[in-house]
Amino acid sequence: MGASIGFLYPGYSAEDDYPAFQELLGGDVTLRLVHTLMREDAHRVDALLDVGGADVLEAGAHTLREQGVDAIVWACTSGSFVFGWEGAKKQADGVGAAAGVPASSTSFAFVDAVNHLGAGRVAIAATYPDDVAQRFVAFLGEAGLEVTSMASRGIVTAAEVGELAPAEALEFVAMNDHPDAEVVLVPDTALHSAALLEPLEERLGKPVLTANQVSVWQGLRLAGATGPRPGLGTLFSAGVPAALATEPDR
Repeated sequence: MGASIGFLYPGYSAEDDYPAFQELLGGDVTLRLVHTLMREDAHRVDALLDVGGADVLEAGAHTLREQGVDAIVWACTSGSFVFGWEGAKKQADGVGAAAGVPASSTSFAFVDAVNHLGAGRVAIAATYPDDVAQRFVAFLGEAGLEVTSMASRGIVTAAEVGELAPAEALEFVAMNDHPDAEVVLVPDTALHSAALLEPLEERLGKPVLTANQVSVWQGLRLAGATGPRPGLGTLFSAGVPAALATEPDR
C-alpha cells in the first residue's frame, strides 16, 4: 500500500512543484496539498508570523486529516524558522495533534536532511530579504550547523519568487556556493526547484537542498516510504531513512 503525504502550502506560487515531484517519485506515493491562508504575501517577520499562526495551520491540518494522509509537512521555511527553534517545534506539534499523524516543517526538514548527508557546513542562497534570511541562519545555528556564507536576493513576495525563470534561479544558487560548504541550502517553498536539482548538483559538484525537495523528503520519512528515488538529487539517491518514533530534539 502506498504512502499518502499531506502538505500545508501557503498561498499560490510554486505549488505546481508538487505534481512534478509526484511524477518523479512514482506511483507508490501520493502527495496531497492544501493551500493555507495567506492574509499578506510578504517576506516580513510580522506577516510570516501570521502565515504560520496556529489557527491557520490547524484549519489546513483538519482538511488533510479528512483526506486520510499518513504524515503532514508545513511546507513553508520562513513561516516556520521565524518562530525560532522552540516555536517551530510547538508549531509542528500543533499540526500533528490537529491531524492525528506525524508532522514536521520545512525548516526541520532542512536540518534533518543536512544531518542525513553527514554534513556540518552549509552555504545559503536565500531569496528572502536579509533580515528574514538571518533568522534562518540563527535557526540552523541552534541545530549546530555552521553557515559558511549567506546570500540574500531581497525578494519581498512569494509571488515574485515563483516567477523566477529556471535559468535565473540556477545562476543565483550557483553563484552563491562557498568552497568550504559541504551542502548548499535554497530555502523558500515559493521557488520552483524540482527541475533544478540535477542541473545544480552537476554544476556545483555537491549536494543541493531546496525547500520543496526537503519537504517531500521529510514527508516520506514520516510516512515510512524509505526506498531510493532517482532524479531527485543526492538526498534521495540512497533511500530515505525512516523517522524515529520519538525524536527528543523535536
